[in-house]
Amino acid sequence: MTKNHHYIRFKRLGKNEPLPYGLLLLADPSKEMIDSYVKDSDVFVTLHNEDIVGVVVLLSLTTDEVEIKNIAVKPDFQGEGIGSYLIENVINIAKHKMKKNIFIGTSNSSVGQLSLYQKFGFEIVEIKKDYFIENYTDAIYEYGIQAKHLLVLKMDL
Repeated sequence: MTKNHHYIRFKRLGKNEPLPYGLLLLADPSKEMIDSYVKDSDVFVTLHNEDIVGVVVLLSLTTDEVEIKNIAVKPDFQGEGIGSYLIENVINIAKHKMKKNIFIGTSNSSVGQLSLYQKFGFEIVEIKKDYFIENYTDAIYEYGIQAKHLLVLKMDL
């Protein structure tokens, strides 16, 4: 993190604090999908001088498993290590909660994210064919590639 990273801090949003939908929608273009998982999740943000520049949503699946449902960084702050900072923090939270596995899903077209997650040690364990075609009304494209399939990655803690 090069943008004065000593001004970066990580915090859990309180249940009554407003959600940073602008950021959440960067990672998941469906507000309905976000609303379906966010109410049962813990939402954490990264603040830079009190401005929210990153968000990560962590959902407990079972007593042993959690899933990162959404992770996004403001475009001006992408490439500064904030995504890694968010992932490191939620991995530590999951370990502290004695979870055994952490999952994250991403699209076949999310090449940058897929690379980042694998660098952290996440492994592809499942491919949900046509997930984005069946669950989103508008086609999603990244890097000129259509998002079709959901890649599910898992890390043992």
